[in-house]
Amino acid sequence: MAEVGGIAAERLRSFIERIERLEEEKAALAADVREVYAEAKSTGFDVKTMRQVIRLRKLDRDDRHAQEHLLDLYKLALGLEG
Repeated sequence: MAEVGGIAAERLRSFIERIERLEEEKAALAADVREVYAEAKSTGFDVKTMRQVIRLRKLDRDDRHAQEHLLDLYKLALGLEG
């Protein structure tokens, strides 16, 4: 393995190439996700709301309830509910 300035060139090349492959896969997955959103939109679903639901589903139950409670308090304070 060649070393340049203390850097193992082949090891570095291996990491770089792995990262590049993963970035390509990530871009392909992002395109797939956009297609699913477009399909959902074309059938009448609201994509913005779907994104919010997905974000909420990533939270655990307690965090989700705390966030919803705080949002309700803020809306009440601003006169958006009542």
